[in-house]
Amino acid sequence: MINGFQISQAIHVAAVLGIADLLKDGPRSNDQLALATSTNPATLYRLLRALASVGVFEEVAGKTFALNPLSQPLRTDRPDSIAAWAVLIGQEYFWNAWGNLLTGIKTGENVFPQMHDGMGVWEYRETRPELNAIFNAAMTSSSRGVSASVVQAYDFSQFKLIVDVGGNRGALLAAILTANPSARAINFDQPHVVSDADLAAAGVADRCELVGGSFFESVPSGGDAYVMKSIIHDWTDEESIEILKVCRKAMSPPAKLLVIEQVVGQPNEGTATKFSDLNMLALPGGRERTEEEFTQLFEQSGFRLTCVASPGPDTYCVIEGVPV
Repeated sequence: MINGFQISQAIHVAAVLGIADLLKDGPRSNDQLALATSTNPATLYRLLRALASVGVFEEVAGKTFALNPLSQPLRTDRPDSIAAWAVLIGQEYFWNAWGNLLTGIKTGENVFPQMHDGMGVWEYRETRPELNAIFNAAMTSSSRGVSASVVQAYDFSQFKLIVDVGGNRGALLAAILTANPSARAINFDQPHVVSDADLAAAGVADRCELVGGSFFESVPSGGDAYVMKSIIHDWTDEESIEILKVCRKAMSPPAKLLVIEQVVGQPNEGTATKFSDLNMLALPGGRERTEEEFTQLFEQSGFRLTCVASPGPDTYCVIEGVPV
């Protein structure tokens, strides 16, 4: 566990090089992979044999490598691909924030601005298009990974117009609209983000409007469901209440608020959620929350929490609220 960072960095390098995509049609020799990736054959072999030793890729005779079940999701063409997330976590700014986790624990404050003269991670990425593109790709990948379970866990068929607040490229909306052919939607995010949305591939573009703006200022009105996935956990309680109040202003009964987040579980359980909480401390400055903490946020924002639909332990839940 102490040396776990070594494995994550090795996976990151393999993802950046696109090794899994190169192996999707069958095993290839190390020399072939080195030529395709413009890397040094000797050092590439050292990387791949190390990954194979922990079950990522399989080394076969003659310094040849193949995919195995664990490395398949590193392919970019799979619906369960995590390649974009592996590319994100090894970026220098991301990595360095975690390297200064002790600072956040001591000060109780978001780590990233302390390292960048007060600049938050959102502003940092906005001024660096290449990093913003990597982040958006990772968020799209993350949404694809949880969308199917979210759609199964909650009944979206009751809604005619769904507004996805902070919907990124629209991966979640694509899954919801595909499963609910009579629904329409609005994908709302910052203009430079929503402009990259691609819902045509899912065949739902004709039922989804793209709208740019800031959820700190206003969100589209008229929806009967307001969805926010992986939004509230990025922000402090005060900022989250501000966002939720903006949504509340756009809503009228019987519209529903659907916050899709991980929920912090019982002591000694829920590893993924509790480490995601540390990631919030290191980078965006928010936090993961318990059901009780979500209840309090809702109450302070003009909502009443009505139910928590969970597809399983330590995963994303649909936290439903109604205006009061």
